[in-house]
Amino acid sequence: MTKAIYRREHMIFLQELKRMRVKSGMTQAQCSAALGRPQSFMSDVERGVRRLDMVQLRDLCQVLGSDLVGFTKSFEAALNN
Repeated sequence: MTKAIYRREHMIFLQELKRMRVKSGMTQAQCSAALGRPQSFMSDVERGVRRLDMVQLRDLCQVLGSDLVGFTKSFEAALNN
């Protein structure tokens, strides 16, 4: 099995994270600050340099006004396009 970071699904995952942040109206700096992290945190996440675990993904979703279920549905829909 190919490593996840090289798969189409990973690229879509990153695109959906960025789409969710942009839709929320938050900048990377604002989002990172809300998570108590430096601005570079969101930059690294969106570029795929830093990976998130489920707890971090849940925190990010909450900061962006969403939830894990909503994000997962959006991700699955994007995979099917």
